[in-house]
Amino acid sequence: MSADERAWMVERQLRRRGIEDERVLAAMGRVPRELFLPPELRDAAYGDAALPIGAGQTISQPYMVALICEQLALHGGERVLDVGTGSGYQAAVLAELADEVHTIERIPELAERARDGLAAAGYADRVHLHLGDGTRGVRECAPFAAIAVAAAALEAPPVLYDQLEPRGRLVVPVGGSDGQWLEVVVRTPEGPAALRTVPCRFVPLVVGR
Repeated sequence: MSADERAWMVERQLRRRGIEDERVLAAMGRVPRELFLPPELRDAAYGDAALPIGAGQTISQPYMVALICEQLALHGGERVLDVGTGSGYQAAVLAELADEVHTIERIPELAERARDGLAAAGYADRVHLHLGDGTRGVRECAPFAAIAVAAAALEAPPVLYDQLEPRGRLVVPVGGSDGQWLEVVVRTPEGPAALRTVPCRFVPLVVGR
């Protein structure tokens, strides 16, 4: 895989579809997505699709990763939480955009693969990986300027909202089998201010017991 393939992906799949944040576009152009995929799928790394990574999970479509990152409205210097590490790819992109990135994964085998991918791509020291129930967040590291969730919930998880700093943004797929929307929730003095943006399709967020 080469920088040329990443540049093609950025231009054709992201910029032409409305991703405008130049920092996000540059980040997507720097992170080697193939290193977060099983070897047999690396040739498809820059295709316009989600791909399986094992344990019933997927690495999100590049456009959706870029859209989530754009909706977080990062400027650099922030502390960010990535819920549902999966492959580790989105955490790596966030590491290009923020100062401190925490990511949490509930499935041990995926957490280990993500750790390997992050190390291979040069992000081992830039992403803090936690093993645990992502619906509980990482309270000991809160508050966060932004939280990204890579699985669908029926509503924006209140526990995660509570870990936002004032004016912080939570981006989460909301909905069920009949349809999902990407929702942006901002923490305001008056309470959650939510905006639904585009239709999406994510695996369900598993709530711990």
